[in-house]
Amino acid sequence: MDKKEYCENLIKAVIDASEADTWDLAVLEWEIVDCTEDESLSSQCVCQHEGLRYLYKIRNTINKNILFPIGSTCIKKFGRNDLDEELSIMKQMFSLLHAVERRERIELTSKYFSRKLLEYLYEKNVFMPNNYNGFDGYNDYEFLLKIFNKVNKADISEAQHRKTTAIIMNSILPYLRSKLQILKK
Repeated sequence: MDKKEYCENLIKAVIDASEADTWDLAVLEWEIVDCTEDESLSSQCVCQHEGLRYLYKIRNTINKNILFPIGSTCIKKFGRNDLDEELSIMKQMFSLLHAVERRERIELTSKYFSRKLLEYLYEKNVFMPNNYNGFDGYNDYEFLLKIFNKVNKADISEAQHRKTTAIIMNSILPYLRSKLQILKK
């Protein structure tokens, strides 16, 4: 199948599952509700393209129809910045989860984090109130953002590294494990 056929299949699938009958209006009806990683790359998109790694589930906000699996390339064709940002955040979360599982030392750099990812985690209430953050999750978010924004990472103290690791292991990692699904075949 060529790119044109994949695109036609995508357009048909989206419009058929939408209330709108034109592409430009139909794409506005959808939201990403879930993502699974297929390490075997054996899944096929609704457009019929094979070899997907990230399997997104999207839901129509009007009629609640579901399209699954749909690949990131097809979601990007929706031309919506909000969905593109969410794709980026999901990929960052999988990358971070894998790095933790490989027991890498995780630092607050653009290798695994972004301001958008930290904001997303805060908005999802990942930073739970506890003794260490003065019972206000915003304090953890603000701390991580401050460390992320440091230009000279050598200025980060060992105590700040330990606090960063504690927040990642006790708040972020449990969220990632509960949110992300990985298919191993």
